[in-house]
Amino acid sequence: MGRDDEPVDSMEIDGQQQLKVEGPAAVPDGFNADYLRVYYGKLFPYGDFFQWLCYANDGKHPGCDQSYVGRREFSFTLENDIYLRFQSFDSAAELESSIKEKCPFKIDIGPVYSVDPAKRHAYAQSGNNVFVPVERELIFDIDISDYDDVRYCCSGADVCKECWPLMTIAIKILDTSLRDDFGFNHILWVYSGRRGVHCWVCDTRARKLRNEQRAAVADYFRVYKGGENALKKVSLAGPVLHPFLARSYTDVLESFFEDKLLLSQKLFASEERCQKILDLIPDENVASELHDKWQGNSRSSISKEDVNAARWKQLKTTLQLGKHKAQGLRRCVEEIVFLYTYPRLDMEVSKHMNHLLKAPFCIHPKTGRVCVPIDPNNCDDFDPTAVPTLSQLLGELNAAGFQTDSENNWERTSLEKSIRFFRTSFLQPLLKACKEELESAYNAKLQQSKNSLNW
Repeated sequence: MGRDDEPVDSMEIDGQQQLKVEGPAAVPDGFNADYLRVYYGKLFPYGDFFQWLCYANDGKHPGCDQSYVGRREFSFTLENDIYLRFQSFDSAAELESSIKEKCPFKIDIGPVYSVDPAKRHAYAQSGNNVFVPVERELIFDIDISDYDDVRYCCSGADVCKECWPLMTIAIKILDTSLRDDFGFNHILWVYSGRRGVHCWVCDTRARKLRNEQRAAVADYFRVYKGGENALKKVSLAGPVLHPFLARSYTDVLESFFEDKLLLSQKLFASEERCQKILDLIPDENVASELHDKWQGNSRSSISKEDVNAARWKQLKTTLQLGKHKAQGLRRCVEEIVFLYTYPRLDMEVSKHMNHLLKAPFCIHPKTGRVCVPIDPNNCDDFDPTAVPTLSQLLGELNAAGFQTDSENNWERTSLEKSIRFFRTSFLQPLLKACKEELESAYNAKLQQSKNSLNW
């Protein structure tokens, strides 16, 4: 993680330099408070952002909980790592003026508490723990740096087109299961701005989960049991795979491993990399038999076939056929694929309601990139190196001549696609569902009070 402190070179900041506007519109690369001020002043989508976190409680309907959004914690990180926690806002205008005034380098979103977090001290004296989190999106945080033991192109916070597909796979696996196995519909995927992805599950049912239930959902997805000293980090026990794992393997992981990862990461290209995979085979005789085979053919070309593909084929054949067909060794092939491809979650983030998570549409201070939403249906097309950067957006604003103080300056920049997607694919369906739930809960309450009166 120490790599975060390294100076960011211009290539990392802007994968789209050739598209930059020349002349008076060009803006030097980088990230600074002045650039950020313009971004917050002209481009940040306050209205959509605030509407999302209101979950339809900002309307005139008598069923609305007017205190709802004012009990949400926002945390600002200012320049020089100054943290302001437990901020709260009653309206989009209040949020907007605070952000414009303070110019946070990072905005994090926390839970909805039982009382306004800014007034929490007033309740501390009462002694019966009134200040507690009561609602929180179910969140997942996946970082590419957690895959450093299985990627050879980059390490730490660095990411490229060769290893980014590991994030794409994580999106596909989790999104499908959250929808099909858990029945959630309102899921927002967001690029973290540098090295990973965040997932926000926003259905009412998800937001009301208790910590124990969150932990159970997170555990459902847990296959990789990392830790430096764990010798076996993936263990697929039992005679058959859980249906979710079996589906993930056959629909996504196996073909991704064999068609892409094997070759892009050259998993068998050196003695050391081969040894790493051989160490995962519990039977030493089988491992050394394969080792000898590979030693023998390392110099002479196996055939025209790529060495990585050829060695993987030999390993599979040895483990899944013939005399080694014992249960443990057959399963070993799947364990290797899972180890190299399956999503690695930061479990703690998902298990506890009070975790903070970076807000969508923030700017990452190290890369200058915007934390844009990712469409899970087209996540294969997402390229982290082509995400709009702060300097690029300012250049586009300059070129468009943003003297007009329009609400929708973003429509004239490369942010347009991301804000549209957020609004039409995520926010509108979410608010429609929230309004319907609000209406039916209100009607049920009315009916209940009528019934008690009639009684």
